[in-house]
Order: sequence, then structure tokens, then C-alpha cells
Amino acid sequence: MADMIVQSPDEVVAYLKAQHNLIEDMFDEVLHATDPRARETPFAALRQLLAVHETAEEMIVHPRVRQEADAGDAIVDARLKEEHEAKELLSRIEKLDITSDEFLAEVTALREAVLDHAQQEEDEEFPVLQRELDTDGLKRMATAVKAAEAIAPTHPHPGVESAKLNFALGPFASMLDRARDLIGQALG
Repeated sequence: MADMIVQSPDEVVAYLKAQHNLIEDMFDEVLHATDPRARETPFAALRQLLAVHETAEEMIVHPRVRQEADAGDAIVDARLKEEHEAKELLSRIEKLDITSDEFLAEVTALREAVLDHAQQEEDEEFPVLQRELDTDGLKRMATAVKAAEAIAPTHPHPGVESAKLNFALGPFASMLDRARDLIGQALG
């Protein structure tokens, strides 16, 4: 899915930074849609990218940062808390009327939280990966992240922020989410 959206760099830090930039652009597209109904398609794409992106980081990136950094547990625990809060907010937003002012206010709040979260990853996690892994290791991690995204759920699942839970529950949640997406598209 993400390969269709992002020109795919072959190393993990460049790949995830490119997704962070795309996520910012997608928030802007949702928030600046001239017709409130025109928010629906870009919001669905944004929601899906956020869900698969965070799942892949939880499965691949965060465990590696825990392993490699002296303060890895503290760094990752802070990111997981942010991800949980963002998933809860995104879950609430999914239930709102896309044409409402409340939807715009909540998406604006989510945008701020997600962009701050992305900056924290870029400042705290990505340097660890770049310092501890050689070019081949960074490329292998990108391949693993892309594989995780391919099987990741397409909707937020608050409470599933650990690698173990994502590996155990993620494929089942992904199957249900993708079926839900297809049924929703078919029904219009």
C-alpha cells in the first residue's frame, strides 16, 4: 500500500521520513478541502497510512531502538504513549460527521499530535538507527517495515502498541479492516 503512495527509498530512515512528509501533506489536503464532502477520500487514505505506518514502527523500529539505545526503553515508551493517544483520537474522529466543525477541530488536533510525534521519532529514534546500523542494516529494516505495512491493519486499534500484540493480533485485525474497507467502498 505505502509503495503506491510514497516513492520508496531503500533505507528505513529515509523511507519513514518520506512518509512523515506525505502524512503532513495529506492532513493539509483533508483540512483544506473546499467541499466538506471532498474530505472523505483523502481522510480515508490518511487514516490508512497512519494505521499501517504506526503498526510497522511498533513492530520493527521501536523494538530495535529499545535494543540499541541506552535510553531506548524511555524513548520508545514515550513514543508508544503518543501513538496510543493518537489512535484513540483517530478512532473518535472516524465516528464523526466528516462535514462537521467538530471533525475539523479534531483532525487539526490530531495533525498537531502526529507531527510532533513524527518530529520526536526523527530527533530521538532515527539517529539511533543511523548510528547503530550500517547501510545494509538500514536497507533490511526498510524491507521489514514495508512487509509489516503490507499486513498491517488499516484502522487504528488503541491498546495494540507492542510488537508482540501487533504480531499476534495484527494479521486478524488487518483482515477485518480490509474487508470493512472493501464493503464500505462497495456500499458507497
